[in-house]
Amino acid sequence: MGMRKCDGGTLLHDTESRLAEAYSRLSKHRSCWKHMLASLYSNGKKINKQQAAEFWRYNSIPQCFLGTFPSRKRSKRRKHECRIARVIKEKKRLDSREFDRYFQNLWRSFSEDKRTSFTYLDSLWFYWYMKASSKGKVLTWIKRKQIFLKKYVLVPIVCWGHWSLLIFCHLGESFESKARTPCMLLLDSLEMANPRRLEPDIRKFVLDIYRSEGRDENKKLIYKIPFLVPKVPQQSNGEDCGIYVLYFINLFVKEAPEDFSIKDYPYFMNQHWFSPQCMDNFFAELDLFGK
Repeated sequence: MGMRKCDGGTLLHDTESRLAEAYSRLSKHRSCWKHMLASLYSNGKKINKQQAAEFWRYNSIPQCFLGTFPSRKRSKRRKHECRIARVIKEKKRLDSREFDRYFQNLWRSFSEDKRTSFTYLDSLWFYWYMKASSKGKVLTWIKRKQIFLKKYVLVPIVCWGHWSLLIFCHLGESFESKARTPCMLLLDSLEMANPRRLEPDIRKFVLDIYRSEGRDENKKLIYKIPFLVPKVPQQSNGEDCGIYVLYFINLFVKEAPEDFSIKDYPYFMNQHWFSPQCMDNFFAELDLFGK
């Protein structure tokens, strides 16, 4: 703490410099008597005790408290939102454990009807499928999911440190169907990273799923399943991809049509689908879904 000697040799706290700093900050606000005083002080205008007393007498109730004296106790919900907001601001890229915790909270928030039409694969299954040593195990796990009985299958993918969302639509339907078109969607918040680089591996993945289920669809037809990459909202930095995938899941489950048809593609999935502020608000609520 700064100290200095006065004429009498007594040590005094250097409050003057601290006051100057505080007044300088306060001077940006001029909605109450405190800020009016601060403005005068920071602009080098002197004010005597009598003038200060007049300010106090006629302006005893400041209009602005700078949040120092709240009118009521801050709610627990508001405290939680502020904490999550700080997490959003400082957040590093979500790891698989964090992602799965948030996803489970989100999944439980959906209605029973939605959970009947949808299913999902673990966020690491595609990554493990890519390793020869665990490919067979992954295909066995997927078989238990009975994905060909579902309208939509959510497949979060983390690859090369980046999250994206693969969605299987109507894989159990006929390839000749026009109302329920079997197709694959890849939603990626970082288009500049070239999401289509995953297409060859995803097509092998799908072919192996069909084969592991003992289905007799022709290989050429399976490889012709439309692979679509809609132009969805893009992240502003390199750390938000996992959060974007969670929000893609949230909105797609809520807005997906009863029957997905290529004719109406891309539906709601476009670059103006949602705003960054909407996504931040969603993430602030995400922990609460599981409470």
